[in-house]
Amino acid sequence: MKNTFQAMQASQTGEFELVERIVPTPNKDEVLIAVEACGICGADAMTIENQNPKAFPRIPGHEVVGRIVALGDPDSNYWKIGQRVGVGRLGGHCNQCDECRQGLFNLCSHQPVMGSTHDGGYAEMMIAKGTGLVSIPDELSSVEAAPLLCAGIATFNALKKSGAQAGDTVAILGIGGLGHLAIQYARRMGFRVIAIGRGQDIAELTHALGAHIYIDTQLENAMARLKELGKAQAILTTITNGEASSELFAGLTTQGKLIVVGVGKEPLVISSPLLVGGERAVQGSITGTPFEVGKTLNFSVLADVRAKTEVFPLHQAQQAYQRMKTGNAQFRVVLTMTQDI
Repeated sequence: MKNTFQAMQASQTGEFELVERIVPTPNKDEVLIAVEACGICGADAMTIENQNPKAFPRIPGHEVVGRIVALGDPDSNYWKIGQRVGVGRLGGHCNQCDECRQGLFNLCSHQPVMGSTHDGGYAEMMIAKGTGLVSIPDELSSVEAAPLLCAGIATFNALKKSGAQAGDTVAILGIGGLGHLAIQYARRMGFRVIAIGRGQDIAELTHALGAHIYIDTQLENAMARLKELGKAQAILTTITNGEASSELFAGLTTQGKLIVVGVGKEPLVISSPLLVGGERAVQGSITGTPFEVGKTLNFSVLADVRAKTEVFPLHQAQQAYQRMKTGNAQFRVVLTMTQDI
């Protein structure tokens, strides 16, 4: 193994730099991963566009798939050299904080945030905590698996938390990197799926992904249309527009739930009579534990759920990031370190 590796680090606000770094040695609770693929996520912008000079340099990336090449604990009973693993946004729980003691590992207050507080996967090598790892099924290529470690788990877990049961109506707001996976998961979970997006150019695609009904917000009022269709037991909002998400709240059935996975700066404004009178709820959902990520990967294999991806080599990270940022990518962008993955 070489003593150095290449990485595309964010060196200042909005700017990448190809650098050569010394290969690190993992601590006892860590492993060293030879990265094969890393997805580019909208959340990477919080690192790359950071206005604080002290935040740099930092290697972004939190949808990382690769193989273990060194173990901090050589006597590990679970992780092995050569094993293909993944790590998502949440870099591994501490097992010591109040949240961990309650078993709320995804809410651990001391875990690293990959690509933000800890160097991520826009690199040939990466250190990761053992508690943050998930084994990658053989049926998934590294490119296929990478987006499922963030966008996949985020939408899969949110639908599981929605309280909706097979046969119920579920609406997906936003047909992008998150939404196109949410539609697939919702259909395969047995829901009546209503996709809500903008433009007729994606109407056919939403049906191909599994939506039963498509609502084009450029042609009709989404909330009114939801009411005509009998309302939804759950609405999963994948967009960052707080006003648009808030307006749909009236489209929920009694005891329905608005699940928020799209994080934006705009506040949600919810009618208290609708909230109280129908015992409706608003809930946020933050990705999941490695165990839950494993469930997501296994379900994706069994139900044939895959992200639509565009692939770029590592040295084109700047172009790849801009492609994601424009919103023109169909639908996830993935960096690769080798040609055959």
